[in-house]
Amino acid sequence: MSFPQHRPRRLRTTPAMRRLTAEHRLSPADLILPAFIREGLTQPAPISSMPGVVQHTTDTLRRAAAEAVSLGVGGIMLFGIPARRDATGSAGIDPDGVLNRAIADVRAEVGDDLVVMSDVCLDEFTDHGHCGVLAPDGSVDNDATLAVYAQMAVEQANAGAHVLGPSGMMDGQVAVIRQALDAAGHATTGVLAYSAKYASAFYGPFREAVDSQLKGDRRTYQMDAANRREALIEVELDLEEGADMVMVKPAMSYLDILADVAAMSPVPVAAYQVSGEYAMIEAAAANGWIDRRRAIEESVLGIRRAGADMILTYWASELALWLNETRS
Repeated sequence: MSFPQHRPRRLRTTPAMRRLTAEHRLSPADLILPAFIREGLTQPAPISSMPGVVQHTTDTLRRAAAEAVSLGVGGIMLFGIPARRDATGSAGIDPDGVLNRAIADVRAEVGDDLVVMSDVCLDEFTDHGHCGVLAPDGSVDNDATLAVYAQMAVEQANAGAHVLGPSGMMDGQVAVIRQALDAAGHATTGVLAYSAKYASAFYGPFREAVDSQLKGDRRTYQMDAANRREALIEVELDLEEGADMVMVKPAMSYLDILADVAAMSPVPVAAYQVSGEYAMIEAAAANGWIDRRRAIEESVLGIRRAGADMILTYWASELALWLNETRS
């Protein structure tokens, strides 16, 4: 017996038809490029677990930012790796520290043509690798950490960051940063809150990228992978404290969380396609097990489909190039 084609299938007949009827689309402007700069490098250092990603020098970071502008990428998120670390992460509040210099360098390169974002967290700067200052018992001292975050935020805004990304999951971090920024005359500097950040196994390659000193884990302050409703509580708290944007991290294993947040958030929602997601696709593609380009495009589109307004991905520039080629 022969059956007529159903209506949805008639809308799949040609590439042009599929483009015309696509429910979700990606644009370079939706993408944010995470980028690492390491103090003291004279040439970029490849990250073995993230093929194609490097720890930048000042010059190569500026070139990466300029390339992102030329491709129409929406933003860049900067992470700094200092030459020296200590218990309080003092290099993070040094106006001449690696991250603050990088922010100034990138702003000098791109001006307002790219949204320059920076990570407000201590994990790259501490000799113990935790996201905050430690109490005598070894736990993270939330309030002592907030005091440092306030200083970091002001220095990053002074350096020229358009948007700050507090990623440490400290209680009250958005309110403290907002108050510090406003008091320092940075009322127009935005806050992208890492509101639902899970204690994930998919951060492994990032630890190599920032030469993390962490021993143990961050489960006492990052979210438990088992919890879904709790994410909405965290988002609501950050919104009450003045977050301009909110984030779900990681993306791939938390698309349900992302959809929940997108359904309730009155502000733009970001999702971070993290280092482990990147590494898995690159490894599978290198072994010939999957089509690299199709897997990258599908994975990022899936994040967009789940509700992300913007996506942090290490493929931001490469994906933007493909998108521009498709449209030309």
